[in-house]
Amino acid sequence: MGIKEQVFYEGGPAISDLLINLLLGLTIVGLPLTIGAVVRALWLRYRITNRRVSVTGGWMGRDRTDIVYSEIVKIVKVPRGFGSYGDMVVTLKNGGRLELRAIPKFRTIYDYIEEKMSPEARKANSATTK
Repeated sequence: MGIKEQVFYEGGPAISDLLINLLLGLTIVGLPLTIGAVVRALWLRYRITNRRVSVTGGWMGRDRTDIVYSEIVKIVKVPRGFGSYGDMVVTLKNGGRLELRAIPKFRTIYDYIEEKMSPEARKANSATTK
């Protein structure tokens, strides 16, 4: 028996992402952003544990992606919503990328994921983000 998986964060995108985009939806130009925010709010869920990052999304929440920390080579964060939430892009060893959109407490989650990365990846990541 191994160590039990402990959840660090589990939930959906930031509610402020939905609220800001609903306000933008009052204009014709902001309508696509509003639709995207509503779809994220309905079906996008994140689960970040001491072993992996899981993202459930897609139409009706039918797609699931799991990545283990040893596969991560780089992670980048971008604040949005006046800094109340943010996006992250996780780059994997195989060149694939996983986009985490509208994450609440994204700075804390970024630090947690970076802490779980391999020492080599952490060193390379800190060299590229400074």
